[in-house]
This record gives sequence, structure tokens and C-alpha cells, in this order.
Amino acid sequence: MKFTKMQGLGNDFVLVNTLECDLAGDLAELSRKVCDRHFGIGADGLVLIVPSREADIRMRIFNPDGSEPEMCGNAIRCFARYVYEHNIVRKKVITVETLAGIIVPELILEGETVTSVRVDMGEPRLDRGQIPMEGPEGRVVDEPVSVNEETCRVTCVSMGNPHCVTFVSDVNNIPLAQIGPALECHPVFPRKTNVEFVQIINKQEVNMRVWERGAGETLACGTGACATGVACILNNFTDRKVTVHLAGGDLVIEWADNNHVYMTGPGEYVFTGEY
Repeated sequence: MKFTKMQGLGNDFVLVNTLECDLAGDLAELSRKVCDRHFGIGADGLVLIVPSREADIRMRIFNPDGSEPEMCGNAIRCFARYVYEHNIVRKKVITVETLAGIIVPELILEGETVTSVRVDMGEPRLDRGQIPMEGPEGRVVDEPVSVNEETCRVTCVSMGNPHCVTFVSDVNNIPLAQIGPALECHPVFPRKTNVEFVQIINKQEVNMRVWERGAGETLACGTGACATGVACILNNFTDRKVTVHLAGGDLVIEWADNNHVYMTGPGEYVFTGEY
């Protein structure tokens, strides 16, 4: 199996072009083996390039635990750059089929080199049932949730996958490894959730740490940054365009007037190989 390792802000992925390499068998088990950082290649996810009947191309992604999430913002930037530069889809604006629907990345070029990718992530889903989250209908904004005998106030957003955003005074001073998995697997989230801890710097900037569903703490999460931007606006903390600082680098998130969320950031090659 030939593969390309890519990363978006340190969130790293193993990309496999199934147009050239037909993968059969248990893909969840393959992802668990490939993503293992000691006995495999090592990654936050296995990303498959798959043909689509609905869009230019289709992206499937598997987490290190073998689960298949609906979407991944950092992965789709890497994916878009790969399919463009490898002549799979030679368009600057690409439609990508995902489990979260059709996502539209736009390639930002210098000559023929992709320098960054601006992704139309679609409209955020804000109703509790769309996240999904147990409880009465309506939005979940600054709502208390009991975790480990403490109370977290959460704002929940779906970007095609579930996110639970908690605002804190200092993201570097939270027990992420304890609170993260407790919220991820909390009974109010029937499909589990990604968890973001966010510190407001000013109206245009925030710091964020993330505990990803099925992956644990990662250096960045694109859909999480989008959910964070939306949650900041719902709580009147920031403007509609905000720079989200993550451990792996920065993403620019804009919740535009057309109700779509746009994410701009890099997707970089690391190495290629054969597994």
C-alpha cells in the first residue's frame, strides 16, 4: 500500500489513493494499525481518496481507534491539496463528498503551488437534536453539564460532527486528559463528542486546546476551530472573523453573513512511503 503522510497544523494523516490501490478487508482495523505511532506509520487518522457519484471526489477518514467520523477540517485541506497537485481533480474549487455532506475547499495558489486552502464548511447545526445531544429542543449556549463532580458550562455546535465548547480563563491550566474524555463520553452525547477548551484573548483572537473524539488530544482540529468560532459569536465574545491559535498553528475562521463557516489554513506534505 503506497501512502503519503500529510499534516495540517500538526494534525497528521496517512493518505491513500484508492483509485490506484483498492483496499479490501477491515478498514477500521487497518486504521488502528496504520495510525499506531510505535508499530505503524503513526497518524491522527487514515484518509482515503475515493471516487464519488455526487461530487468531484470523496473523502473517507478513520480515527486511530477505528471509528469513522463524519468530517475532519485539517484532513480535508490536506486532501484538497493532494488531489489537485496529483491531477486527480484539477480545479481550484473542489466539491468533496463526506459523511457530513458536500464540503467545498478552495485552493489558494502561488503559481502552481498550493499555499493554503479556504474551505466552505457549510452551515453550523445549532439545534440540540442536530448535534446530537439529549435534552429539550433549542440551542445549547452556556449550559451547565456535570463532569467529574464539577460543572462545566458548554456551548454545543455541529459542523457535521459534534462539538462541545467550554470557555476557560487559561487553556494551559486545565486537566485536559481528565475532563476531555469525560465530556467526550458523557451520556448526554449519544454519539460522543469532540471537546474544545477556549480562552478569549480579544475580539479577533482565541486560544484553543482540543480533545478529539476517537483520537484524544491533538495539535489542531479544523472542525473544532470552526465550532469554536461559532460558539464565540453565540456567546458575544468575538467578531465574526477570528484567528484560532492551536498548538500546531493558526486557523482563520469566519462565520459569514450567508451563515456558512469558512476555514483557512495550510496542508503540508511530510513524506511518502510503502506500507
